[in-house]
Amino acid sequence: MIKYRLVCKDCEASFDSWFSSSKEYEKVIKLKYLNCHNCNSFKVEKTLMSPNVLSSKDKIVTISKNKKFSKIKSKVKEYQKFIKKNFNYVGDNFAYEARSIHYNKDKKSQGIYGNASSEEISDLRDEGIDTEIIPWFKDNEN
Repeated sequence: MIKYRLVCKDCEASFDSWFSSSKEYEKVIKLKYLNCHNCNSFKVEKTLMSPNVLSSKDKIVTISKNKKFSKIKSKVKEYQKFIKKNFNYVGDNFAYEARSIHYNKDKKSQGIYGNASSEEISDLRDEGIDTEIIPWFKDNEN
């Protein structure tokens, strides 16, 4: 795990975030999955950091954080199970289907989930279409 100090280029808010590796950070940035918690901007960058050396006391804290991560991951997987059971999966057609439901008042829908780019999500929100982004673990991940 690696922790980066991040800063939003729009509102200048700074915050920390954890990644499994530097490659994971680059992937998340490229896919525009990382946004500012303050203004929702996707213009987030790493700031200068100093290396962090672990002591034995820090190892205890790390173990505790891993337990917290496992607990959170378990809860997210519970939500995923609920979503899969109660919502229709629309794949990469999420933005189209969301608009179809929103603008066609006669169309009743159970609710949908799927994939959308950050730009599509932003456009949907601008149109007044309520959407949420949730973390998603692949089924084959432990």
